[in-house]
Amino acid sequence: MPDITYKRRLGDRKEGRLLRSYPAYNKFTPFVMKQSNDACNYFEDSIEVTEIDRWIKEKRAEGYKGLGIMHLFLAAYVRTIAFRPGLNRFVSGQRVYARHNIEVVMTVKRSMTDDSEETSIKVLFSPSDTIFDVYRKINEKIDEVKASNDGNGADKFAEAVIKLPRVMLNSVIAFVKALDYFGWVPQSLLDISPFHGSMIITDLGSLGIPPVYHHIYNFGNLPLFIAFGAKRRVVELDSSGQPVARKYIDFKATIDERICDGFYMATSFKYLKHFLRNPHLLESPPERIEQDIF
Repeated sequence: MPDITYKRRLGDRKEGRLLRSYPAYNKFTPFVMKQSNDACNYFEDSIEVTEIDRWIKEKRAEGYKGLGIMHLFLAAYVRTIAFRPGLNRFVSGQRVYARHNIEVVMTVKRSMTDDSEETSIKVLFSPSDTIFDVYRKINEKIDEVKASNDGNGADKFAEAVIKLPRVMLNSVIAFVKALDYFGWVPQSLLDISPFHGSMIITDLGSLGIPPVYHHIYNFGNLPLFIAFGAKRRVVELDSSGQPVARKYIDFKATIDERICDGFYMATSFKYLKHFLRNPHLLESPPERIEQDIF
């Protein structure tokens, strides 16, 4: 997130500022766990959505056509970062940084068919965004992609380099990785890269299947991958012992543990669930926005 008073210092990157007060042990871990997949933690949980569904139906009736669980998940995530900014850190060049912006990556298919091409989009959010801001920004980006037949910047870059011989292509990738290690990747490439951002999310519920544990990439600096699945119905006993039908959505997360400790991460997911269960809290901006450590 942008910091008005902070001035860039030696060691900072275009995407974020170096965490200079990070404890020595935490600074040390990226030298032991050098790759993102060396540092993966896995987390899963469920959200009871009966009341959430009612809230979504109310908002759709108010004119927010197509508003759904994806918008709610992202709005809850954005709001969580407003209070838990450590969730928006990343590791690059074996150092830990606080990211300036909230950058969410999503994969979009132009149509739900086997032969339809898929592409990635990157949406920028502010920690002060409401559910309505998130709804607008996501829909604008998706509409932009679906309306274009030429693909976005990431598609065009891939089409250009894939024509190279394999030896040359591997050399290009190795060169970009070296630039990335030292923070020298051009901003124009960071803007389109689906491997650089705060989080990547996928809605497997739209495919009618449960969520999966998706890997995070060793290239780039995405520290978090969240997948959520289709609704499932169960019959449970309420507080009086009577059977009641409820609906749940399961989600799974793969996290780079180098960005924060387990206590901080666990508390952050509690915040996420709180906002998912109480979507009305996301209708207005947060009362305060916490700043990450320096």
